[in-house]
Amino acid sequence: MSAAAQVRASHLLVKHAGSRRPSSWKEERVTRSQEEALQMVKAFREQIAASADVPAAFAQLASTESHCGSARSGGDLGWFGRNQMQKAFEDATFALAVGELSQPVFTDSGVHIILRTG
Repeated sequence: MSAAAQVRASHLLVKHAGSRRPSSWKEERVTRSQEEALQMVKAFREQIAASADVPAAFAQLASTESHCGSARSGGDLGWFGRNQMQKAFEDATFALAVGELSQPVFTDSGVHIILRTG
């Protein structure tokens, strides 16, 4: 059985002061530490995982809390293949089953939780 050539995913990103671009639509200047970002992501993940409707809860929270422009679409990044995202993000996404929620994932952009949707 061959691995999927493309996946679809949504994510919720929390930036920190060490992010490659420590600003977003949500905050002009991000000053939190990486540890503070991780704690926020862990709390968001718990809230989403406890929901009866994980995709809906994820989209709702991503739309208000994610530091990525994809917040406008509930965190949806659409379909992507290998070598299109940062390696840690890509590896985590391809390792998930459809419908599965990741643990916190660290990239140069910040700390993410990922929901594989396709």
